[in-house]
Amino acid sequence: MKQFMVIPVFLISLVTLGQGAKAENALESLVVNSLAVGASAGYSVNNEIIWQSAKGFANKKEGKEFTIDTKLRMASIAKSMTALAVMQLVEQQKIDLDAPIQTYIPDYPKNNKTQITVRHLLSHTSGIGGYKDGKESGTTKEYTSLSEALDLFKNRELLFEPGTRYSYTTYGYTVLGVVVERVSGQTFEDYMRQNIWDKADMANTGIERFGEHMANKSKLYHRNKGKGKPKEADENNLSNRLPGGGFYTTVGDMLKYGNAVLNNVLVKKETLDLMREHHSLEKERNAYGFGWYLYNPKPNEGAIIGHSGAQTGCSAQLFIVPGQKVVVIVLANTSLVEVGPMANELLVLALDKAKTLENR
Repeated sequence: MKQFMVIPVFLISLVTLGQGAKAENALESLVVNSLAVGASAGYSVNNEIIWQSAKGFANKKEGKEFTIDTKLRMASIAKSMTALAVMQLVEQQKIDLDAPIQTYIPDYPKNNKTQITVRHLLSHTSGIGGYKDGKESGTTKEYTSLSEALDLFKNRELLFEPGTRYSYTTYGYTVLGVVVERVSGQTFEDYMRQNIWDKADMANTGIERFGEHMANKSKLYHRNKGKGKPKEADENNLSNRLPGGGFYTTVGDMLKYGNAVLNNVLVKKETLDLMREHHSLEKERNAYGFGWYLYNPKPNEGAIIGHSGAQTGCSAQLFIVPGQKVVVIVLANTSLVEVGPMANELLVLALDKAKTLENR
């Protein structure tokens, strides 16, 4: 029979305080040593937020502090949300993973040989390229719809025959956003609001609109080539990449999101398991599933999933550990800041907390 030990409340508090101090030190280091102007971070275990905090400035010029309620970009973490939206429609048998995308977007150009499928798009094996150059990435041009955004790249030559190689591409997720719209009959934003963010109780997450003033939203900061002190950055327009990197959020909403994933609020367990399989053909670094990086080497691939995020005014890292029900998030308002080391530190603390709770 398993023996249980009752731990005095004050000892549990000391353990939590010890973890909190380590987490605060890591966040302080991110802002001071890594030169993030402002950042927030947190982790949860078994649906309980163990620690979350924020440091630095949301607007340094005005002296406005960065808080846990400050909204900022999440960059490519958005891809995991769009992938979940697609897989919801797969569960409803409205999308076939292996159907050519012309099934859903009839006017999309056909390839000479193998046609691009939803599976290819989810796993970055479609052959669709990325941004043509820095000017295209930093564009201020407004695309009034995702269908219009497709015109930017859909006629470009593919990098390779679909399904034969891996090449990470945000534009592939723009195509997936159009698929969601065509299949659901809703705008991409409405679908995400009703089926992802509302279901996860994420009231502070949404689509970023170019030039729109939003209360409690951080300024954008950038370090030139990751060197020197960060400076305030000019806003770029994300309307050409909304499904792959056009959302804003808060640290609290990201913890809610991770727990919604863990609790199968958004898709069934079997569907999440499928998304956690290695689909990317990638042979180096981290493998890729459907909208998720797989952070464990074989044979434990998929034991830790998540996504990084990097764009003007954002450096971010999300980790989710389904086996231990752990969520870790780090968000910074400064591009070209290394948030990975801090995320790894928080992951160790969170897994240690999970082990402590399991043995209690």
